[in-house]
Amino acid sequence: MKAVVFLGDRQLELVDYPDPVPGPDEVIVEIKASGMCGSDLHYYRAPLRPRSELVIAGHEPCGVVAQIGSVVPAAQARVGDRVIVHHYDGCRVCHSCRSGWTQICSTDQKRTFGGLNADGAHARFMKVPAHTLIRMPDNLSFKAGAAAACGTGTAFGAIKRMGLTGDETIAIFGQGPVGLSGTLFAKAMGARVIAVDVVDERLAMAKQFGADVVINALNDDPVSAIRAVTRHGEGADKSMECSSNPDARRQSVEALRRWGTACLVGVFGKIEFDVGQAIQQMKTIMGSVTFSKNLLDDCAQYIAERGLQVEPLFTNEFRLEQAKEAYDLFDTQKIGKGVFVFD
Repeated sequence: MKAVVFLGDRQLELVDYPDPVPGPDEVIVEIKASGMCGSDLHYYRAPLRPRSELVIAGHEPCGVVAQIGSVVPAAQARVGDRVIVHHYDGCRVCHSCRSGWTQICSTDQKRTFGGLNADGAHARFMKVPAHTLIRMPDNLSFKAGAAAACGTGTAFGAIKRMGLTGDETIAIFGQGPVGLSGTLFAKAMGARVIAVDVVDERLAMAKQFGADVVINALNDDPVSAIRAVTRHGEGADKSMECSSNPDARRQSVEALRRWGTACLVGVFGKIEFDVGQAIQQMKTIMGSVTFSKNLLDDCAQYIAERGLQVEPLFTNEFRLEQAKEAYDLFDTQKIGKGVFVFD
């Protein structure tokens, strides 16, 4: 099979791999849709790596079970199941792994498929432990499932973690795929949404996804603008920061009212803010890393039950042989979300 590998320094190749064979507790998923995630760009732009360290890219896997290992129970997987892959594995016995949070496994056995150390989904077939599979609702498309597998699921997990309610106002900084998904979910839950970005095209998408107010941070100070449109000028009840930009992170804390909660989702980088203000105004600042297996299941069900339109996140669709063109375009960060689709 052909598979995409990131060489580093904005280079990739389509490499020939043998079709994978499942181990006793593993399955082979025939990939139907494999999403392109913003965090892919960290590996795509990284310094060149030795070929011995390369893995197949892609960590938003969705497809159909094609083969199962000898000890996989039918309750866990059957040939023909439509599935999303929770793209992590760990020791499987520590507290985090037992609760479905394998990405924060407390041992050195942690793996991320399509990331640094395990083969991912930018290929026809993907081998994964059977326990990573989430069965998809019948009315959920493969593209929607791929979105839930990382970016959209990450937004769902953050909103659940901060406990957003329908009578609150949330400011979402960064309207890339994760932020747009947050806008979609927050509106579905009844909240008022303020969307912040520096790209007018992304703010236009935020309006389409239900944002009540949009703010271009290049034109207006987001903190002042958020206070101007919230009750008594107090600020937002909740905020979610999805850009990893240090200024946006600081602003996501400053734009909160007293007792407000900021959830930091964008990975890497640092944050600087006035600790005294956070203490005196009783603000809560938390982080949220993707989602557990149970939350991925909940996210897929939530999208399906409410008929949420997730597919418009994908502004560009590619075949695997177009991978170089796809990532060159994605690297400009002027498009929405891209996805590789398979027959």
